[in-house]
Amino acid sequence: MSSTGDDAVVGGLCAVHVPRTARPVADLPRMTRFPAVQPGQPAIERLAPTSELIGFRGPTACAAAGITYRQLDYWARTGLLEPSVRTAYPATSQRLYSFRDVLLLKIVKRLLDAGVSLQNIRVAVAHLQAAEQADLAGMTLMCDGATVYECTTPQQVVDLLKGGQGVFGIAVGAVWQELELTLGRLHAERTDTGETLVGQDPADELAQRRNRAV
Repeated sequence: MSSTGDDAVVGGLCAVHVPRTARPVADLPRMTRFPAVQPGQPAIERLAPTSELIGFRGPTACAAAGITYRQLDYWARTGLLEPSVRTAYPATSQRLYSFRDVLLLKIVKRLLDAGVSLQNIRVAVAHLQAAEQADLAGMTLMCDGATVYECTTPQQVVDLLKGGQGVFGIAVGAVWQELELTLGRLHAERTDTGETLVGQDPADELAQRRNRAV
């Protein structure tokens, strides 16, 4: 039986899913370099992939999250995880995902790989969407293949492991850092101007420098 995620124990685990018998926790866009500098602002103020002014189209979100476009489309159409920046309606528009959206896509993929049901994943996604963005970096999700638990301290993780329940963990902060590096190398779109931002792969820059040195 699933829970709304409202059950919690003071000082204990915050439950994402709680069993009955337990309380677990128009114009072509102008091409530019990415990260981009806003017009009229100093070069030091660059847009990072986590900026609210940055969005990612479906194919980019798929590449970063490690999922297929069919999965992305299905999850959006069924309401599991819709893009928060721009939906596919009207039909002429393309979905545009925020950094946080892509982070959740990546987490959903890992939960599916761990054998968690879509029903419980929906509860987990709703919980993560309601959390403050600043809190995500310190959050760890633990699951036993059926139940998802949120841990915010190392001791909570230890307590869960001692109970023999948690067998799979997702450190959200580590996923965040990995995704930030990945998306910095991929194309993006500015949400205010619609211009395309070209990802900058350090490997490409190194190759260009070597070619110039020859």
